[in-house]
Amino acid sequence: MEAKTSQEFFDKILRSKFRPDRAKGINVTVQVNISGPKGGDWTVDIKEEKMQIRNGNYDSPDLTIGMADSDFLDLVNDRLNVQKAFFTGKIRFKGDIGLALRLKDTGFL
Repeated sequence: MEAKTSQEFFDKILRSKFRPDRAKGINVTVQVNISGPKGGDWTVDIKEEKMQIRNGNYDSPDLTIGMADSDFLDLVNDRLNVQKAFFTGKIRFKGDIGLALRLKDTGFL
């Protein structure tokens, strides 16, 4: 299923892409800020191989990810990989970038 909006990705697609077997040892709160008309703000907690998604912002996340909505949709629909997005400035991380790369294995990015 291809996401048409960021909201659709967080509401319907991310849960099915999540790989709990690959989330062992990950204990993180991620703030995702997507700018643009198809954007929004979400908080994603991954703890004990479970994921919880909430709309809105979290005051002190372990990792913050920022992107424009069009780039985010390209990323989650497999038209852009996270490394290329990072090196071309299309994705911004604040916090542990190594952790961001580990999240890719869980199906999150």
